[in-house]
Amino acid sequence: MPSQRDWDAVKDLSRRITDPVQPFLTAETRALVQSTAHDVGIPPGETARALQNDESAAVLVKEIASRITAGSRRLSCVLVEVDRRRDAGDLDGARQLLNDVLAVEVVPHYQDIVHVYLKALDDEQ
Repeated sequence: MPSQRDWDAVKDLSRRITDPVQPFLTAETRALVQSTAHDVGIPPGETARALQNDESAAVLVKEIASRITAGSRRLSCVLVEVDRRRDAGDLDGARQLLNDVLAVEVVPHYQDIVHVYLKALDDEQ
C-alpha cells in the first residue's frame, strides 16, 4: 500500500515547483518521485526518462500529484453513490458505477479499493 506521507510529500513538492523550474532534484526527491510514480501506475521507463532533468521531472511530479488528487476525488464521489444505491437495494446500479470508475482509474491503489467494493457487492447477492 502506498504511503500517505509520501503521497502528501509529492503533492507538496508539486505545489513548490516554480515556472521556470528551479533545480529541485536531490537523491531524496528522486527517490520520492520514483516510489510515488510507481504507486500511481507510471511505468519505470517513463519515470527514469523524466528524472533525467528538472524540467521533465517537474512534469512528472505534477502528473503524479494530479493522479493522486483526481483519483481520490473520483473514488470518494463514486463510493458515496455506491453506498446510497446499495442501501436502496440497487446492487446492479452500484456495480455499474464501480465498473465505470474502474474503466478510467489508473492508480493501482484506487483500483484495489474498487475491486474490494465489487467483491463486497458480489458477496451480498
